[in-house]
Amino acid sequence: RLVASSASSSASSGDGGASRAPDTSLFVPVPLKPGLGGAAEEDVGAELTRPLDKGEVLKNLNKFYKRKEIQRLGAENGLDARLFHQAFISFRKYIMESSSVSADLHIILNDICCGFVLLGHVDDLFPFFLRHAKQIFPMLDCMDDLRKISDLRLPPNWYPDARAIQRKIIFHAGPTNSGKTYHAIQRFLSAKSGIYCGPLKLLAHEIFQKSNDANVPCDLVTGEERVFANEDARQAPHVACTIEMCSTNTPYEVAVVDEIQMIRDPARGWAWTRALLGLCAEEIHVCGEPAAIDLVTELMYTTGEEVEVRNYKRLTPLTVLDYALESLDNLRPGDCIVCFSKNDIYSVSRQIEARGLECAVIYGSLPPGTKLEQAKKFNDPDDPCKILVATDAIGMGLNLCIRRIIFNSIVKPTVNEKGEKEIDSITTSQALQIAGRAGRFGSSFKQGEVTTMHRDDLVQLKEILSEAVPPVKAAGLHPTPEQIEMFAYHLPDATLSNLIDIFVSLSQVDGMYFVCNIDDFKFIADMIQHIPLNLRSRYVFCTAPLNRKEPFVCTTLLKFARQFSRNEPLTFDWLCRHTKWPLAAPKNIKELVHLEAVHDVFDLYLWLSYRFMDMFPDAVLVRDIQKKLDNIIQIGVCNITKLIRASQSAAAPGTADVVSEDFPLSRTQKDARGVSDRHGAASTEALSIAVEAAGLRRAKNSRPSRLSSRQEDLKSYGRGSLANRLLREGLLTQEMLRQLQSEWQDQHRNGRYGFGSKRDDQHSSKETRKKRK
Repeated sequence: RLVASSASSSASSGDGGASRAPDTSLFVPVPLKPGLGGAAEEDVGAELTRPLDKGEVLKNLNKFYKRKEIQRLGAENGLDARLFHQAFISFRKYIMESSSVSADLHIILNDICCGFVLLGHVDDLFPFFLRHAKQIFPMLDCMDDLRKISDLRLPPNWYPDARAIQRKIIFHAGPTNSGKTYHAIQRFLSAKSGIYCGPLKLLAHEIFQKSNDANVPCDLVTGEERVFANEDARQAPHVACTIEMCSTNTPYEVAVVDEIQMIRDPARGWAWTRALLGLCAEEIHVCGEPAAIDLVTELMYTTGEEVEVRNYKRLTPLTVLDYALESLDNLRPGDCIVCFSKNDIYSVSRQIEARGLECAVIYGSLPPGTKLEQAKKFNDPDDPCKILVATDAIGMGLNLCIRRIIFNSIVKPTVNEKGEKEIDSITTSQALQIAGRAGRFGSSFKQGEVTTMHRDDLVQLKEILSEAVPPVKAAGLHPTPEQIEMFAYHLPDATLSNLIDIFVSLSQVDGMYFVCNIDDFKFIADMIQHIPLNLRSRYVFCTAPLNRKEPFVCTTLLKFARQFSRNEPLTFDWLCRHTKWPLAAPKNIKELVHLEAVHDVFDLYLWLSYRFMDMFPDAVLVRDIQKKLDNIIQIGVCNITKLIRASQSAAAPGTADVVSEDFPLSRTQKDARGVSDRHGAASTEALSIAVEAAGLRRAKNSRPSRLSSRQEDLKSYGRGSLANRLLREGLLTQEMLRQLQSEWQDQHRNGRYGFGSKRDDQHSSKETRKKRK
C-alpha cells in the first residue's frame, strides 16, 4: 500500500547522530476506493440521523483543514505540511465520493452540518482523519521501528565475533612502489592462516599464485570464481579474495586489507569498512595512502583497538620532467601514455603504429586475461612492443616495467556525489597512483619519469603532484540484506527500490561514516521489478556486477531473472544460443566492444552460479568458453589499429564509433586552480561545434557566408561527431543540446558568433584553424 517515488541515492554524510526527518517526497498517498462501508453501514447512519448534505459536508471539511490546531495535531502524529495536505485531499475525496461512510463518522458529520455545537465540532473529525492518513501512509504506524532498523551509528556492533577478540592493527603507509604491501604479504605468508583482501581480481589472483609458488596452500575466492589449492577441494588455511567476498566469520591469524584509502569510495567503500571492522584476525595489516591513517585510527578507537603505523618511502626515485612530450615522434622504449577515454586510446594507438611502432593497449573493460597478456607483451624485453597505451586501469593490479608515464590529458570524466558525470582535473591521489607506476622496484628501469603530452598541462601536473593528498574523512556503509528484510516486513507492499530509498532517507550515521551511492543497485531493482521474485533472490540479483552502459548485458540480466522466476535452469545451451557462441575474431571496434560485453555476460553467469547453483548449473562449461573468448579478444586487441581503420572506413560521416587520429581531443576543465587559455579555447570550440552540429541545417539558411568556415571545420572532423561523442559519454544531454542550439541561434541573429563577440570569435577561429593545420 506504500508507493515511493524515485529519490536521490547519493552518498549521505552524517550529522553527528541526530535523528533525521524522513524525506516525505518519497511517499505518495495510496488511493482508497470510496464506498467501502457497505449498504448496512449506510442504513444505520441514515436511520439514526438523515442523509448527508454533501455541500455542507464539503464546507465543514474545508474549515477542518484550515484549523491551526488540527495542523499541529497532525504534525505531532508524523504528518508534516506535505503529508497533511495529501492526507486531507484523500480524506475529503473519500468522503465526498463515497455512497456510504461508517456509522460513527456519518453521525459526527451530521451533527457538525446541523450546527449542533454541543454534539459536534469539526475538531471531532481528527480521529477519523488520522485513521485515514495511516491507511494511505502505513509508514506512520511503524516510523519508530524503521528508524531503529536504519540506525547506522554503531557499525562496530554489527560484528560480535570481531569484538570478542583483541585484534592488533598495523597500518603500512606509503606511496606506490614503496614496498608497503610486500611487507604485509610476507607476514601473511609466514602465518598459520591468513586472508588477503584486495580491490581487484588481478590482485587476488597475484597473491594466490605467489602463495602457492611459495608452498603456502592458498585458495582464490572472487565473485565469479572459486579455486582450491587442495585437489580434494578442502579449504586451505590461506585465502586470497576480492574484498567484497571476505568472510567475517572465519578466524585467521593474519588479515591483509589492501588499498585502504578506498574506504572513501562512493560506491565500494562499504566493503573496506566491513573488512576493517569485521575481520576475525589476530593481526589486521592495512596497506594504503598515509591520508587514511587518521580515519583508521579514529575508527579503531571506537572498537578499543590501537593502530601501529609503519611508514615507507618510495624505493626508486621519481622525477617530474621539465619538458612535455609534445609529439609522438619523441617516444622512447618503456613509455606509457595514459588516456582517460577509450576513444583517446584508439586515436593514440593508431598514431603510434602509423609511425612504425608496436604498442600494447590496456583499458578497464578488457578481460583480466587480456590485460595480463598485454602487460606480459609490454614487459618482455625480447618483444618488439615497447610502448604502452593505457587508461588509469594501470593504477593498480598490474606489474609493469615502465620508464616514463606520459599523461595525454590531466582531466577525466568523474561521477560526483549526486551521480552526475563531470569533467574535472585528476586528483593528487590519482596522479600519484598513476605516476608511481614508473620505475618499479626490481624492473629494468631504476628510476621513473613523468610528464605530459602537452606543454600547457605540465605546469598544472607539477602543481597537482606537489599538493598534499587530502585526508580520508569518512568510511562507506551499505544496507545489509537483513536490514532490508526487516524494512520489507513493516512495508510489505513497497518495491525494493523504494525500500532502499526509504532506508537511506531515514538512516542515521555519525561523522565518520557515509551511506554509499546505490544507483547501480536501484537501476537493477527498477529493471527487474515486474518480475516475480522473493525478496532475498531479488536482493542478490540487484547486487550482481553489471555494466549499465552495455544494453546487451542489461537485457541478459533481465532474461536471467525472468527465467529464474519461472524456475527454469539457465543451461549452457541456452547461454550459447543467447550469445550466438561460437564467436569469430572481431573485424572492427564495434565487434570488439560486443565481445567484451559477452565476456561480461559470462562473468554475470558465473557470479550467479555461485549463489544459485541449481539454476545456473553449467559454470564449468561457461568458464571454458570464457577462456576461449578471452583469447579471441586478445587477437582483436593485438590488431586494434586494423579494427579502428575498418570502423572508420565503414562508418558514415558523423556516425563513426572512433575518432580520427587528428581529432582535437576535448580537454575541458572545471577547477578552482584556474583554466589555461588553451583549455578555455578548446572548451569553447568544443561546445560551439557541438551546438552547430545539432543546429547547422537551420542556421545555415540565415547567414551561409558567415557559417562557411564552421562548415569546413565540421567537414574536416566528421559532421556532428563531437556532439555524438559528448552525448554518448553523458557529458551532454539532448535537452542541453537543444538549449545550446537555441542560445547559439539567438546570438547569431544578434550579430554574434558562438560564445563571444564577433571580433573575439573571428580571432578564435583563426587560432583554431592555425592549431588544426
